[in-house]
This record gives sequence, C-alpha cells and structure tokens, in this order.
Amino acid sequence: MRHPERRLLISVDMERYSRRGNVQQYEAQRHFRELLHEAAEAVGLDRVAWTTQQAGDGELAIVPREVSESRVIGRFVPELNRRLRHHNSSRLPAAKIRLRVAVHQGLVHLDGANGFPGNAVVFVCRLCEAAPVKQALAAFPDAGVALVVSTEIFRDVVTEYPEEMRPERFVRIEVAHPDKEFREDAWLCVVDEDINGTTIPVVPSPTEHGPGQTAESPTDHGGIRTGDIRVKGQNAIGPGATAIGSVGRDGNFGTGRGDPR
Repeated sequence: MRHPERRLLISVDMERYSRRGNVQQYEAQRHFRELLHEAAEAVGLDRVAWTTQQAGDGELAIVPREVSESRVIGRFVPELNRRLRHHNSSRLPAAKIRLRVAVHQGLVHLDGANGFPGNAVVFVCRLCEAAPVKQALAAFPDAGVALVVSTEIFRDVVTEYPEEMRPERFVRIEVAHPDKEFREDAWLCVVDEDINGTTIPVVPSPTEHGPGQTAESPTDHGGIRTGDIRVKGQNAIGPGATAIGSVGRDGNFGTGRGDPR
C-alpha cells in the first residue's frame, strides 16, 4: 500500500440520468465526456492526465498536484457551464445535460484495489449527492452547473479570489445524509445565477430562527461569513475573530493573529 496523496477531488453527476431511455443514456454519456474534455482544453487543462473513476451518469476525478484549485473553480467550471448552456439551448428537456459538480481536497489512496480509498473521496461524493444541490439545479431550468464546495475550499480558494470566484453568489448549506451518519456544512452556487432569495434550505446565521428560510449569501448584512465568523468591512464578528484589510485579501480568522483555527 502506497502512502496517500493530498489531491483536489471533483465529483460530477448528471441530472435525471436514470429517467432516460437506453439510447438517450448512450447519447448523454457521449456528450458528457465531450463537454468535459472541451471545457478543460479551452482553459488549458489536460484531462488526459486526470485520474478518473467513471460511472454511467458521472465521474470522480483526482486532479494532478500541479493543477491549481483556482483554475478548476474559477475557469474550468464556468467554461463547462457555458458549453452546457449552449449544448442545451437546441435540445428538448429530456435530452439536456445538466450537472452537479462538487469540489473538495484531501488525502486519497491512488492504488486501491477497486477504486480510490479515502474519506475525502467519500466526502466529495456526499456533497454531490446533497438534496440542496439537486434542489438548486432544479430551480434554474436554464442553468448548466450547480457547484458545491467544501468549507475548506470556500475559505482557502473562493474567498481568496473574489474577482474570479464571485463568493457573494455562494450560500452556506448543510449536507445531511442521516442514513450514512454524515452531516457537514458546504457552500453552494448555481453558476451564472443568483440563488439568494430562493427557498433552498441554508444554514442560518445565529440571529436567524425558524424553518423556511431563504438562501442567504456570504455578503448579506454587509460581509462574508465563514463558520461562526462574519466579516463586515475591516471587522470580523464572531468568537475570537480578527480581520485586517479587505475581505478576501488579508482576512485572518482565529483566536489570535496568525492562528487559523
């Protein structure tokens, strides 16, 4: 057994795949792979170098170490969404391809006997299967991609590159699979859509109570919120929080300066 490697993981799943007939599934698989390869090539990524585990309605991809997270999230995913929208514009609803895309990072064994062992792999697949992600994509019939990222990816990548990532378009959700004893927070957006104000269930802030709340962006109430910490201007609000400078540039969240906890 080789040592696990820390990699960026992408889980992709096709909407309504099982409702298609045999020929429609065959065509959907072909277009799915073509669109992924074309989107990657358009932004300078070589998908041939990606380690993938295929499924009929999607795939799990383990990205090479040298590929930056910002290129995947900030360029590849929007390009994929653009191509999906174009592809779907001339097709009947039953033939459209719409995707849920989940991104996470963590340790993974690349030499598994029947796949890729690692909790990070389980985690990213759970994100992709989350009910709020499915609901978000269903709420926007013209959208191509619903993107969900782990809290770590949102904190370390999305908020660090606000010009590319549009963190204000993300909302914090709870991913819950009670039958699998899985419950984690994540961040969700529908690419090129504004999901704020929809009925997608989100994780409420400490001042919000009651069911039926609408989606709230990380910049609602004038700031970005990560966990229990909300940044407004140059101030961080939350247990043991400090912030210096502009949001997404010099923010420091923790019990003291330099402490990232």
